[in-house]
Amino acid sequence: MKGLILSGGAGTRLRPITHTSAKQLVPIANRPILFYGIDDMAAAGITEVGIVISPATGHEIRDAVGDGSTFGVSVTYITQDEPLGLAHCVQIAHDFLGDDDFVMYLGDNMLEQGLAGFVAQFEDTRTAANTPQLGEAPTVSPAAQILLAEVDDPTSFGVAELNEADQVIRLVEKPSNPPSNLALVGVYLFDKTIHEAVAAIEPSPRGELEITDAIQRLIDDGHTVVHDVLSGWWIDTGKKDPLLECNRLVLDSLEQRIDGAVDADSIVEGRVVVEGGATVINSTIRGPAVIGAGSVIDHSHIGPYSSVGIDCRITRSEIDNSVVLRRSVITDIPRLTDSLIGRDTEVERDQRRPRATRLMIGDHCHIGIE
Repeated sequence: MKGLILSGGAGTRLRPITHTSAKQLVPIANRPILFYGIDDMAAAGITEVGIVISPATGHEIRDAVGDGSTFGVSVTYITQDEPLGLAHCVQIAHDFLGDDDFVMYLGDNMLEQGLAGFVAQFEDTRTAANTPQLGEAPTVSPAAQILLAEVDDPTSFGVAELNEADQVIRLVEKPSNPPSNLALVGVYLFDKTIHEAVAAIEPSPRGELEITDAIQRLIDDGHTVVHDVLSGWWIDTGKKDPLLECNRLVLDSLEQRIDGAVDADSIVEGRVVVEGGATVINSTIRGPAVIGAGSVIDHSHIGPYSSVGIDCRITRSEIDNSVVLRRSVITDIPRLTDSLIGRDTEVERDQRRPRATRLMIGDHCHIGIE
C-alpha cells in the first residue's frame, strides 16, 4: 500500500502567514503539520509516500521533508501546476501509484487516531471478502473506504448517506438538507478502481475534479464503498483558531523535558519542553508549552498552550495560547493571547512620543487592539 499526501493549495485562509510559507509547514507544538501526517503513514506501515506539491511552495516542502528517510519512508514529489481538485491529484499521481492500493490524506489535517486502524480495517475487510468462512456467502471486496466524523453542522461539509445496512450509498457536497451528520474527514483509501472513476468524471462548476464525484461514480458503477467513523478529534488547521485549538490538543500530550538552560530565578511548571540551546532568564513558563531551540525568554511569562519557535526572543512580555514562528521578537508586550505570529516578525511597545499604535502589516491581516 502507498500513501498520497496532498500539500499543494494556496492556504488563503491562513494569510498573511501563507504568503511566504506553505500552510502544511506551519508548526503545531513546534513541528510542521505535514510531519504528523507522514508519521501517521509510517506508523501504518506505509513506506512509499507521494507528496503533491505546488510550484509556489513545493521547494519549501522538499527542503523540509527531503527524501523521507528521517521519517522511515521514501518520498516521491508530484507537482500539481494548478489547483484542479483532489481527484486531479489522483490523476497526476497515477504513474507513482500504479495499481497499488493507497491512502490519500490532506496535508493540513490532524487526526488524533492516526491511520493504522483505518488501514487495518480496510485490509481486514478485503481479506474477509476474499476468504469467506464455510457456510457464509461471499462478500464484495471494497473499492474504497472513507473516514467520517459526526459534526454539528453538516451543511458545511461533504456528507455521506448510509443505508439500513450501514453502507455508503451517496455523497452530498454541503447539502442544505443533510441526509446525516457524518462528514467526510479528508482521509480516503482506494484500490486501483478509483483511476477509472476519476477518468470518467467531469469538472465541477468550480472547475475542479472532485473526489466526492469520483467516489460517487464508484458507487454508481456498483462498487462497494465502506466507511469508518472517527474516534478522537479531527481538525482542519487551515484557519487560525482551529490551528490554535490543534496546538492546544497536541501540547496536552507533552511530557516535561528541559534540555535548554533555565536559571535559578525562573519557574517552570507543568508539561513544558525547553529545547536544547534555548535559554530562560528570570521568567515563568507554565505548561503545556514548548520553547524552541535557540530561543531566549527573558523576564517574561509564557502561559499555557504556547509554542515558541526556534531562535525567537521574548523580553518583558506575557503570552499564552499562541503560536510564535521562528526568529520572531516580542518586546514589552504586557499580554498577547490567542495569536499566531509569523516568521521574522517584531512585536514591540513603541516608546516614542506622541504615544500611538504604529503598524506595518501585510495583506489579509487581522489585528486586535486592546
